[in-house]
Order: sequence, then structure tokens, then C-alpha cells
Amino acid sequence: MDAGELALLLEVSQALAGPLQLKPALERALQRLESEGRVLRAAVVLRGDEGELRTAAAAGAGFEGKRARNELADGIAARVVQSGRPAILADDSPVSKREAARPDRPRTTQLCMPILLDGKADGALSVELEYQESRDEAAARRFFGALAAIIADALKAQRAIEEERRSLFEENRRLRQQLLQRYEFSNLVGTSGPMRQAYEQIAQVAPTDTTVLIRGESGTGKELIAQAVHYGSLRAKKPFVKLSVASIPDSLVESELFGYEKGAFTGALARKRGRFDLAEGGTLFFDEVGELNVTAQVKLLRVLQEHEFQRLGGTETLRADVRIVAATNKNLEAAIVAGQFREDLYYRLNVFSIFVPPLRDRKPDILLLAEHFLAKYSRQHRKVIRRMAARATDMLMSHHWPGNVRELENTIERAVLTCEGAVIQGHHLPPTLQTAESSGTLLQTSLAEAVEQYEKELILDALKSARGNRARAARLLSSTERVVNYKVRKYRIDWRRFRDGSSGADGG
Repeated sequence: MDAGELALLLEVSQALAGPLQLKPALERALQRLESEGRVLRAAVVLRGDEGELRTAAAAGAGFEGKRARNELADGIAARVVQSGRPAILADDSPVSKREAARPDRPRTTQLCMPILLDGKADGALSVELEYQESRDEAAARRFFGALAAIIADALKAQRAIEEERRSLFEENRRLRQQLLQRYEFSNLVGTSGPMRQAYEQIAQVAPTDTTVLIRGESGTGKELIAQAVHYGSLRAKKPFVKLSVASIPDSLVESELFGYEKGAFTGALARKRGRFDLAEGGTLFFDEVGELNVTAQVKLLRVLQEHEFQRLGGTETLRADVRIVAATNKNLEAAIVAGQFREDLYYRLNVFSIFVPPLRDRKPDILLLAEHFLAKYSRQHRKVIRRMAARATDMLMSHHWPGNVRELENTIERAVLTCEGAVIQGHHLPPTLQTAESSGTLLQTSLAEAVEQYEKELILDALKSARGNRARAARLLSSTERVVNYKVRKYRIDWRRFRDGSSGADGG
């Protein structure tokens, strides 16, 4: 190849690697070939999704109509794609029959090179050249073969990008569906009276755009309620953005809320979007809103009243199409009296209030939550743990849970991590649950009695797993059937009741 051909190939390669979509980039490359006088006309034919051939791009006279653009797909290009081998025809293949009938039509040479992807022809580059009796066909094949290879690389890159885009779209759709399923309020755990009342309130307010204030002690699951409200609304496909007020210094709250413009203050090297920007069309959740400083309270009140805000250092007024859900464990009424919280902001936030009860007031939910967390962390830590022993459940029920659901979740995760068998026992629970001061579960028994009780629980668990088969239970305990039979008689265990697979047991 001469220097001109190499320069042209480089130019085409750069055009196909640029930001343009593949089709306009191909059109521009073919037009460049025509304007340089390299071809009379040219076309790129590609295989479609169903295997059919279509003209993806064309340049030169005779390609004005869709029918004319697709005629190449039925001729020499189809044969080249089928065989995977180049073809050259002299004075042949005019694009239209009308042109073929013209007596003054110039003689041409048509050259068609396969576009190979992974060794298979997935298209063809077809060009018509002015007829030259002394043309160096080998040189023409090298030049247009190199061009076909460049097009193949661009096509491969585009398909990889499209596949990644499809994959990301599907992943995004799957994750959104998981979020919808995870945070549907019907999936919240608990059947106690106070929780049923909370569910009714969520069902009432979720489909609306009403501002919601969620109240309750720390660790009761206020964020889960907020997410249930969002994912049960018409805004479910829009962002759910959280701002934990207590974790942000007072000096940064405004910039986190509204964002800032470049140069707004020292260190503002670029524009930053605030939470109102990020939550556009969706829900903005203020966690621990009672910790908001007075200056930020004034600006938040303005946004709630006028649905407008400005970035720090900016003059542009932005609209805020955002639903507000706030949560607090603070007594806001007392904070108003103390001058720590604005009364007008309180009434703006407290349009619809949901109270999340503490765990000590929803005793029937403790075991349901424990089983939920047991399943969750067994999967997460890849363990096979079937259930909790009677002693462990007694200790859970007796504890007063000052840390609420968060404390219970941490307790179960710790138990899963320390458990080496298939059943959570009392000694897998943290020490705070094993003291009389914190749980009221201290047993007034001797060491011998405690050992016997533990031994009885182990035998009961083994018999349940073995469905009453004492020999199999002995193997599970790494013991002998004779020893197991002796212990069964000693502790008066009715092994027959496990034959039907029932899980009821005497926990002692």
C-alpha cells in the first residue's frame, strides 16, 4: 500500500473508533472513499438478528432508494457472506436494471470482501471501481481487505458495547424488582397488634404524595418503613435517597441538601448535586430529622413551602419534585418548647405520622424476626442452620431488648457465626442474654443438672433430625445406639413421636 492508502485507512479507523454510532460512522467512511476517488460506490452489508442480510451503509450514485440499497444483499455480497471468501467481478453488478440498460454506462469492476467476526463472515464490504484493464487486483484486495478488517473490529466493539448495555439494563431491572419485592410493606416481619396498625397506616399513605413523619426509638426499623412507603408509591421507579442528618456536621448539611456550584467556597472545585437534585421525582428520606440545625431548618421549610431551592453559590432556582419522608427518635414537641426545632417545620413534616413500636411492646414478633434473621445470615454466611433450641428461644423471649430490632439482628448474626452445628443453642447467644440482670434467664440449677439438661437437648435435636431413628441419631452424635438408648430411658424421652417428622419437643 502507498502512503495515501495508509493515511486513508488510519482516517477511517479513527472515524469508526470515534463517538458516533456505527451506522453514521460507516456512512462517513464510505463517503470519504468516494470523495477520494477510490470507489464509484460502496456499501456495507451486515447480517441481521434473524440471519437476513441488510445494507447497513452505502455511498455513491444509485443508493437513493431503500430498494436499491438492499439489492446488493441479494447479489455478490450474499455469495461472499455465505462462502466467507472474497470475490471480484469485472464489468458486472450494476445496482439497478435501468442503469444496466444504458448504452453509455461505464465499465466497472466490483470487489466484495467478507467482514469476518471470530472467523465467520457476518457481512461484506462491496465496492464498485472504475474499470482498469491493468488494475493490480492483489493490491486492491489488500487495501479493501484491510478496510473490511477495520470495519469488523468496529462492529465487534459495537456489539460488545450493546451487549454490555443490555446486560446492565437487565441487571438494573432485576435489582429494581428485588427492591420492590424486598421493601413491599407486606414483606415486613411481624404480626403483633402494633405492627398491624403500622401496616394499615403504610397502606393508607404510600400511594399518595403526602409527607410522612415516622417516629420510634432507635433500632426499631424506621428506615424499612420509609422504604416501604416509597416502594408502595407511584414514585417506586424513581430514586429513594437517604440523608442521615445525625452523621453530617452542621456546616455541611446545607451543601448535602442543596449541592453547590464550582467556586462556592474554598475546595469547591466542581459543581456537586445535592440530595434534592438526586431524589428528583422520587423520595428524600431524612433520618433523625430532629438533629437538623436551625439554619438548615429554615431552608428546608422554604423548600417544603415553595418546592424550589438554589445550590450554594448559585443563582439558578431549581424545582423540587420530591416527596419527603422523615424519621426521628427525638421528642420534637419538647424540642419545640426548648427552641431547638421550629414549630412551623414540625407541622410541615407531621402531616401523616407513623409510630414504630419498640420490640418490647411486640413480643409475639420476636421469634418471627429471629427466624427471619436466622435464614438471612445462614444464607449470607453459607451455613446450614435449621432452627434454635428451646433454651435459646426462651432467652430471646426473656430479654428486654433496649436496642430493639437492630440488637436482635446483631444477636442472631453473632449466633450464626459462632454456631458449628445445625441448631442455635443458648451458649451461642451473647453474654448479655445469659445474665439474670439483662435477661432474667439465670437458672437456679446445679452444674450436674445443667449438664443433663444440655445433654437431653442434644439427644432431642438428634432424634428430630433422624425422625426417631435411634441408630441414626447415635451416628449424628458420634455415639453408639446403646448409649443413646440408655439416655433415652434415663431422660424419659418418647422417641416414637419423632417418627412422623414432627418438630415438637420437650425443651426441658
